[in-house]
Amino acid sequence: MSATSTCDIDADLVQKIKDFRFAKYESGNAAFVLQIDRKTLKIIEDEVYDNITLEDLVEELPENTPRFIILSYELKHEDGRTNFPLVFIYWSPSTAKAEVNMLYASAKTFLQEKIDVMRDFDIREADSLTDEFLRKQL
Repeated sequence: MSATSTCDIDADLVQKIKDFRFAKYESGNAAFVLQIDRKTLKIIEDEVYDNITLEDLVEELPENTPRFIILSYELKHEDGRTNFPLVFIYWSPSTAKAEVNMLYASAKTFLQEKIDVMRDFDIREADSLTDEFLRKQL
Protein backbone atom coordinates (compact mmCIF):
# COMPACT_ATOMS: atom_id res chain seq x y z
CA MET A 1 0.00 0.00 0.00
CA SER A 2 1.38 3.37 -0.97
CA ALA A 3 1.37 6.37 1.34
CA THR A 4 -0.23 9.61 0.28
CA SER A 5 1.20 12.98 1.12
CA THR A 6 0.41 16.64 1.14
CA CYS A 7 3.80 17.12 -0.52
CA ASP A 8 5.46 15.84 -3.68
CA ILE A 9 9.04 15.09 -4.71
CA ASP A 10 10.53 15.38 -8.19
CA ALA A 11 11.80 12.23 -9.87
CA ASP A 12 15.18 13.95 -10.43
CA LEU A 13 15.61 14.43 -6.69
CA VAL A 14 14.62 10.81 -5.99
CA GLN A 15 17.33 9.75 -8.47
CA LYS A 16 19.87 12.05 -6.82
CA ILE A 17 19.08 10.45 -3.45
CA LYS A 18 19.49 6.96 -4.97
CA ASP A 19 22.88 8.03 -6.36
CA PHE A 20 23.81 9.29 -2.88
CA ARG A 21 22.71 5.98 -1.40
CA PHE A 22 25.01 3.94 -3.63
CA ALA A 23 27.99 6.30 -3.59
CA LYS A 24 31.19 4.88 -2.13
CA TYR A 25 32.55 6.78 0.85
CA GLU A 26 36.08 6.17 2.05
CA SER A 27 35.44 7.39 5.58
CA GLY A 28 33.11 9.46 7.68
CA ASN A 29 29.42 10.11 7.64
CA ALA A 30 27.58 11.60 4.69
CA ALA A 31 24.20 13.31 4.97
CA PHE A 32 21.59 14.37 2.43
CA VAL A 33 19.29 16.93 4.06
CA LEU A 34 15.83 17.69 2.65
CA GLN A 35 13.26 20.32 3.44
CA ILE A 36 9.73 21.18 2.31
CA ASP A 37 9.15 24.28 0.24
CA ARG A 38 5.97 25.51 1.90
CA LYS A 39 4.88 27.56 -1.12
CA THR A 40 4.99 24.72 -3.65
CA LEU A 41 4.59 21.84 -1.16
CA LYS A 42 7.56 20.08 -2.73
CA ILE A 43 10.30 18.21 -0.94
CA ILE A 44 13.56 19.81 -2.01
CA GLU A 45 17.28 19.43 -1.38
CA ASP A 46 18.59 21.55 1.44
CA GLU A 47 22.22 20.49 1.73
CA VAL A 48 24.54 17.54 1.16
CA TYR A 49 27.45 16.89 3.52
CA ASP A 50 30.36 14.52 3.13
CA ASN A 51 32.66 13.36 5.94
CA ILE A 52 30.70 15.20 8.64
CA THR A 53 30.51 14.34 12.32
CA LEU A 54 27.10 14.03 13.95
CA GLU A 55 27.98 16.99 16.18
CA ASP A 56 28.71 19.17 13.13
CA LEU A 57 25.56 17.95 11.39
CA VAL A 58 23.43 18.91 14.39
CA GLU A 59 25.08 22.36 14.38
CA GLU A 60 24.10 22.80 10.72
CA LEU A 61 20.44 21.89 11.26
CA PRO A 62 17.93 24.66 11.92
CA GLU A 63 16.86 25.07 15.53
CA ASN A 64 13.18 25.77 14.81
CA THR A 65 12.38 23.94 11.58
CA PRO A 66 12.10 20.21 10.81
CA ARG A 67 14.26 18.49 8.21
CA PHE A 68 14.53 15.03 6.68
CA ILE A 69 18.02 13.55 6.75
CA ILE A 70 19.28 10.54 4.84
CA LEU A 71 22.44 9.58 6.70
CA SER A 72 25.15 7.21 5.51
CA TYR A 73 26.59 6.43 8.91
CA GLU A 74 30.12 5.10 9.37
CA LEU A 75 29.69 2.16 11.73
CA LYS A 76 32.92 0.57 12.98
CA HIS A 77 32.55 -2.89 14.45
CA GLU A 78 34.70 -4.38 17.20
CA ASP A 79 36.11 -6.97 14.78
CA GLY A 80 37.55 -4.19 12.59
CA ARG A 81 34.86 -4.17 9.89
CA THR A 82 33.33 -0.89 8.80
CA ASN A 83 30.01 -0.50 7.05
CA PHE A 84 27.78 2.41 6.17
CA PRO A 85 24.12 1.71 7.01
CA LEU A 86 21.66 4.17 5.57
CA VAL A 87 19.20 5.68 8.03
CA PHE A 88 16.34 8.12 7.71
CA ILE A 89 16.15 10.80 10.40
CA TYR A 90 13.15 13.02 10.93
CA TRP A 91 14.61 16.10 12.63
CA SER A 92 11.69 17.66 14.46
CA PRO A 93 12.92 20.20 17.04
CA SER A 94 10.60 20.74 19.97
CA THR A 95 10.72 24.48 19.22
CA ALA A 96 9.19 24.09 15.74
CA LYS A 97 5.70 25.43 15.11
CA ALA A 98 2.96 22.78 15.29
CA GLU A 99 1.68 23.52 11.76
CA VAL A 100 5.16 23.01 10.28
CA ASN A 101 5.65 19.79 12.26
CA MET A 102 2.32 18.51 10.96
CA LEU A 103 3.33 19.27 7.36
CA TYR A 104 6.60 17.35 7.73
CA ALA A 105 4.95 14.49 9.61
CA SER A 106 2.37 14.14 6.84
CA ALA A 107 5.16 13.76 4.24
CA LYS A 108 7.44 11.44 6.21
CA THR A 109 6.06 8.01 5.25
CA PHE A 110 5.53 9.09 1.64
CA LEU A 111 9.16 10.20 1.37
CA GLN A 112 10.48 7.05 3.03
CA GLU A 113 8.60 4.90 0.51
CA LYS A 114 9.81 7.00 -2.43
CA ILE A 115 13.47 6.74 -1.42
CA ASP A 116 13.20 3.22 0.06
CA VAL A 117 14.90 3.93 3.40
CA MET A 118 12.86 2.37 6.15
CA ARG A 119 15.26 2.34 9.14
CA ASP A 120 14.19 5.59 10.74
CA PHE A 121 14.57 7.69 13.85
CA ASP A 122 12.61 10.69 15.06
CA ILE A 123 14.91 13.20 16.77
CA ARG A 124 13.48 16.15 18.69
CA GLU A 125 16.47 17.34 20.74
CA ALA A 126 19.95 18.12 19.39
CA ASP A 127 21.69 16.14 22.12
CA SER A 128 19.76 13.00 21.13
CA LEU A 129 21.53 12.56 17.78
CA THR A 130 24.83 11.08 18.91
CA ASP A 131 27.22 8.32 17.87
CA GLU A 132 26.36 6.45 21.05
CA PHE A 133 22.62 6.55 20.22
CA LEU A 134 23.13 5.34 16.62
CA ARG A 135 25.58 2.58 17.58
CA LYS A 136 23.06 1.23 20.11
CA GLN A 137 20.27 1.32 17.51
CA LEU A 138 22.27 -0.23 14.68
